[in-house]
Amino acid sequence: MPYRGVIFDVDGTLVDSNDHHAQAWVEAFERNGHSVPFERVRPLVGMGGDKLIPAACGLAADSAEGEAISAERGEIFRTRFLPRIEAFAGARQLLAALKERGFRLGVASSAQENELAPLLRIAGARGLIEKKASGDDVESSKPDPDIVSAALRGLRCAPEEAVMVGDTPYDVEAAARAGVACIGFRCGGWDDEHLAGAVALYSGPWGLLRHLDESPLRATAG
Repeated sequence: MPYRGVIFDVDGTLVDSNDHHAQAWVEAFERNGHSVPFERVRPLVGMGGDKLIPAACGLAADSAEGEAISAERGEIFRTRFLPRIEAFAGARQLLAALKERGFRLGVASSAQENELAPLLRIAGARGLIEKKASGDDVESSKPDPDIVSAALRGLRCAPEEAVMVGDTPYDVEAAARAGVACIGFRCGGWDDEHLAGAVALYSGPWGLLRHLDESPLRATAG
């Protein structure tokens, strides 16, 4: 059936930030006495810190050390890496085209709100997003479905009335567990095999924009 709502991930989907996030984690681990290589962290980007910290180094995210690492990563990312981030080509144009066609647009991101807001400004999403669901709004991050479900509630859409757009296998899994179809973007660094389960795959916002009339978003439910 046609969709009424579109829920976007942000990092790696609308803005080119995944490598920056990984490097911020590597430096935060190092400053707290843990040598975790970039190659180990990078495939985990897309999860929230509650999942990434134990997966990367075995620490509980809610331990004192885990919370210190998470806080350090946030400071490193916001001060050193956030100013370098750029939107992917076509990000704002895609959002605007979908808004013009009558879709309700939401965001489901594992980022904390103090990072999500500037990332959305970089993406050119001002005035286009109706509902933002961030890591601050839920207890468990992707690939758990909580953030996607929160965005659905904000858009007042049933799961079958919405589609998620994301760049990681965690987006695909979170959407599936929320009962939502997922469109995958390769621009975040994952290949088609890792994005298996997506109903369609595109190179990035520019690719979906170019093929919008042949995509799952070619029409709304009204």
